[in-house]
Amino acid sequence: MRKTAAVGIAVALGVAAAGCGSSGSDKSTVTLWMYPVIGDQAKSQAFWGKVEKDFEAKNPTIDIKIDQQPWEGRQEKVTTALISRKGFDLVVLGPDQIPQYAQQGTVEPVDDVVAPAKSAYLPSSLSALTVDGKLYGVPIYQTITAPIYNKKLFAEAGLDKAPETLAELKEAAPKLAAKKVAVLDYPGKPEVSLNQSFYPLLWANGGTVFAPDGKRVAFNGPQGVESLQLLLDLKAAGGLPANTASKGNDIEGGALAAGKTAMYHAATAGQATQLGTAIGAENVGVGLPLEGTKRVAFGIPGGLVLAKHSPNKDAAKKFAAHLASPEVTGALAKESGFFPARTDVTVPDQSAEAKEFAQSLQYAFPGDTHPKARQVMSILAPHIQAALLGKEDAKTALDAAAKEADTLLSSGG
Repeated sequence: MRKTAAVGIAVALGVAAAGCGSSGSDKSTVTLWMYPVIGDQAKSQAFWGKVEKDFEAKNPTIDIKIDQQPWEGRQEKVTTALISRKGFDLVVLGPDQIPQYAQQGTVEPVDDVVAPAKSAYLPSSLSALTVDGKLYGVPIYQTITAPIYNKKLFAEAGLDKAPETLAELKEAAPKLAAKKVAVLDYPGKPEVSLNQSFYPLLWANGGTVFAPDGKRVAFNGPQGVESLQLLLDLKAAGGLPANTASKGNDIEGGALAAGKTAMYHAATAGQATQLGTAIGAENVGVGLPLEGTKRVAFGIPGGLVLAKHSPNKDAAKKFAAHLASPEVTGALAKESGFFPARTDVTVPDQSAEAKEFAQSLQYAFPGDTHPKARQVMSILAPHIQAALLGKEDAKTALDAAAKEADTLLSSGG
């Protein structure tokens, strides 16, 4: 049963007892804003409904309200809720969102929630949600990307395996181009997150988006130029789709599904499934992250973040601990297609394909977290597109983007 919390009245009267969040009741109300982590709406409602019911059965003094929110407009709604001090007690956020709220002081550290089982969590999941030495998110799932490829196309080009390094990627390009196939299904459309296009190449080459002090960008350094030049060299060799500058990373209806490109370097497990539907699962390969000077796979944890304004912090933390338990995270991984953020979790009926993706979890990197990471990405993406269109060379494109980004970082706005 869900009861409406009269938090405003209780606070105004100054009589809100610890653990009481409902007027006229000894129950604490905890509201969680959840997002479509489980893509199927019916399955999502059934899953979270069961979670709510099971937790309340074991914790009769806590009333859980799981409010399923859309991805669209998430940033604005969360910001508004935190500023207005209402809307939720817990919310699921990623590493690129948390730093700004931690700086604003509108969210609460949750180190004590994970402390009893800290050694069981993936180190990258915890570090990704940590700001200035404090943990601000309880990981309940972990995403990961990895290369997926068409085995048949590589075999037809006389290659016994797909590229495992950036150098091998470049070497394979002309061989596949001779068969009128582009080696890399690169999505250059600015709306595609650079975390699934340019940044994995930058990280593999040892580069970073920001300088260590976060006051300027570093993507226009030698590693960044090398990474963008790789794309331009691939394009010149017929290794990228003709429409790469305006292309998205959709699999269904795209070049990879049509057999016109051979691999995508930063795919999700769900995209691998889509590719299997199009070309036959037996023809789909999953590899480790392409290696430059190192292997890096983009992957982020989903963290339960506690609002500082929550009147029921103890109850909210208890519920967060329950959601992060092996039982719940294993079931969530099964339904969502994501992965647990813990190593002591068994995912029921996990597919062979998913197990291959799980091998890249050891290389998971959440991206260069910064309060203005998304704004910098929106500045850089059009310049990469301009280079792919032949309007700018690699160095010019990145320097121009860096100039704009450094202005943004120094503005303080």
